[in-house]
Amino acid sequence: MAALKPLVTTQWLTQRLGANDMRVFDCRFDLAEPEKGRASYTAGHIPWAVYVSLDDDLTGTEGPGRHPLPPADQFRARMEELGVGTEHTVVAYDEGDGGYAPRLWWMLRSLGHPRTYVLDGGWAAWTAAQLPVATTTPRFEPSEFDAAPHWTGTVDRSEIDRADRSLTLVDARAEERYRGLVEPIDPVAGHIPDAVNIPYTGNIGRDGHFLSEQEIRARFAAVADDPTLVVYCGSGVTACSNLLALEVAGRSDALLYPGSWSDWCTSGGDVARG
Repeated sequence: MAALKPLVTTQWLTQRLGANDMRVFDCRFDLAEPEKGRASYTAGHIPWAVYVSLDDDLTGTEGPGRHPLPPADQFRARMEELGVGTEHTVVAYDEGDGGYAPRLWWMLRSLGHPRTYVLDGGWAAWTAAQLPVATTTPRFEPSEFDAAPHWTGTVDRSEIDRADRSLTLVDARAEERYRGLVEPIDPVAGHIPDAVNIPYTGNIGRDGHFLSEQEIRARFAAVADDPTLVVYCGSGVTACSNLLALEVAGRSDALLYPGSWSDWCTSGGDVARG
């Protein structure tokens, strides 16, 4: 298979559904209603897709932040249980807002699974094209995923503390949360000092698809030449949308702060507002 950008189209996916080397994952989720994603999957999903929950499959029980990464070996075992092996191509999708599927994309890529992609436009694009919908849950034989032993491409709070100004921090949250005007989830409002605000929601155009490579480059122009980019959000989930967008634009070396604001603001870190 030729090298692909991290996004695939509905047409690309329909041509490969059901292939032995394909695995598709439904990542729909709602922070306000955690069971909504699973219920939506049960009501209808892309054929051959398996549901993975942000809370149950993509988050650990211990660690910094509200959605800490699970231990790498635990996540690898879960993926193997669901039928993901080193030889498989994986496609993740969410509702289409790019908020959750990139989390699975990033986790697999972090552990060394390069053939992992996100469906551009997600479930919304699939249904808009009137493509087949299934209600049965497929079962796959367990496989073997030759994963890295530890998460790669991350930084923790202590590294940000030590870095002074050698890191460029990109805050993926909404502007009002970044500025400290509102904070609906975490106990402190504001942002990490010197962070630049580039909300992940801006990666999606009016047509419901990710912006073009040129448009994404324009969004991130202010930080494009900085040597070390670190992306964070509230809890390390939607930041992955910015990491995916950066890769679309040709920047694949950006790092994730998994604990993100939920870790920083509860650990005594300095807070900036405005």
